[in-house]
Amino acid sequence: MAKKKEYTIIDLFAGAGGLSEGFVQAGFSPVAHIEMDKDACDTLRTRCCYHYLNSHNQLDTYYDYLKGNISRDELYLSVPKEIIDSVINVEISDETIDNTFNQIKGLAGKRKVDMIIGGPPCQAYSLLHRHDKKMEDDPRTLLYLQYGKFLKEFKPKGFVFENVPGLLSAKKGEHFKNLQEYFAELGYKVHYKMLDASDYGVLQTRKRLIIVGWKKKHDYGYPDFETNKSTAVVNDILEDLPILKAGDVKPIAPYSRPTNSYLKESGIRTEEETFVTQNIARPLNENDAAIYAYALNMWNSKHQRLKYTDLPTALRTQKNEKSFLDRFKVVDGEGKAHTLVAHLAKDGHYYIHPNKKYCRSISVREAARMQSFPDNFYFEGCRSAMFKQIGNAVPVLMANTIAESIRLLLWNH
Repeated sequence: MAKKKEYTIIDLFAGAGGLSEGFVQAGFSPVAHIEMDKDACDTLRTRCCYHYLNSHNQLDTYYDYLKGNISRDELYLSVPKEIIDSVINVEISDETIDNTFNQIKGLAGKRKVDMIIGGPPCQAYSLLHRHDKKMEDDPRTLLYLQYGKFLKEFKPKGFVFENVPGLLSAKKGEHFKNLQEYFAELGYKVHYKMLDASDYGVLQTRKRLIIVGWKKKHDYGYPDFETNKSTAVVNDILEDLPILKAGDVKPIAPYSRPTNSYLKESGIRTEEETFVTQNIARPLNENDAAIYAYALNMWNSKHQRLKYTDLPTALRTQKNEKSFLDRFKVVDGEGKAHTLVAHLAKDGHYYIHPNKKYCRSISVREAARMQSFPDNFYFEGCRSAMFKQIGNAVPVLMANTIAESIRLLLWNH
């Protein structure tokens, strides 16, 4: 049997690395990850250590770090320096781009870059964002131009560009039209579709625009992504996790029960792991706890969503009673979760745990599982930084499906 060819990627606007994790699992080798957020960069470096140590049968060192037996600096010293250096903490801009190119070339050596992946920050294109700020004043709407400069410099065979559905309609479609024309000028044919993560084994409804571009001389079209609609439900990814009440912090804890078929098949929980990390739940004040109980009762008894105006007057502390009336929302334990967003970093009201006994919002690890991150994926930073990274990420199972199809197209051509 022929050895699987190792294709290379550059990961732009990498975040915590959900997209690149899917590509690494499919056999791609990252040359560099570019990310402006320091905590996300530390998360990427820690994950790079995991993959290196795993490939060299040295995972004991990684688990020593998770258990707190060694420091992060000691973990980073346990792998070659170029592994750590492959994560470049920089904001992509006209001022930084030339130096970033040089760093990537040093990391690549004689290797050619096969694919560029990544999605610029998408908040500027979200429908919500358009109400509170003029979109044309937001520099993030033009980050696709910086993305294109990497295509021009490294000339990969193709690219994967992920973003929110709002990119298609932003400024009456003008931004997307400009993006297509710009990439065409650079010699790439653009294909795009709206995909839902729940079609690829993720237990979350999450619609995203996935753009795939190929050099015009070998245009492979839009990949045929293999769907995998799981019959599992959110409760299946919650049932074996430690019992947590609001405010509980269990950095490391044994699983509460054996694994199940979904957790095994998805790769979220592996057989050899005996403990799970980052079981961190937000504290809850008395008033919000009463609102959570109200929301949980409505959802679990009547399958009805709470509107803020449904609450007794005594519980209402928000002045705005005209919009965002669904600001308190229970995750559907018997179905798929609703879309996780970075607002998780600010409060958890939109993601209330379905078990009324807990009366809290979802924990860091629960959120990570809803994004299909493996349990051995460790997020760096404070609690809010972890939630932000998770909310912004591409679900790993979806990313892996994309990567496997891309690899097949490259292999067959």
